[in-house]
Amino acid sequence: MNTRTTTAAAIAAAALLALTACSSSSADEPDSKPKASESELTQKQKDDISAAAGMPPRPTGEKRQQLLNALAKVVPDAVRYEDKAVDAARNQCSAINGASQKLDWLASQRFTYKDVTTTEAQGKQINDTLKSIGFCKV
Repeated sequence: MNTRTTTAAAIAAAALLALTACSSSSADEPDSKPKASESELTQKQKDDISAAAGMPPRPTGEKRQQLLNALAKVVPDAVRYEDKAVDAARNQCSAINGASQKLDWLASQRFTYKDVTTTEAQGKQINDTLKSIGFCKV
């Protein structure tokens, strides 16, 4: 009977130690999660990464309007959603500057969204336009 009591007490003590070992006080340990400001990239870092990928900076003001006007001349529907068209143009520049294969097909895919469908022939016109206006120069 004494052995049972000793064994039960030992098991209970081990369980109690295991439970207390699992819990910790947040005051005792530093926060291991990085703070948002530490893990976010600065705008300059984002711009450097985009440039390294062959993407021009996001145009604003007059440059943005010139890009949209040039695209509208060759594929009017492509600029129906202006922000998407600008993003598609920047992404297409990464393909152009990276000497990707099937550039016309890539342009047709990038400039097809929602209710806008762009053909490969129109993709070729987009590529020619992006090159001729110098938009893809990084």
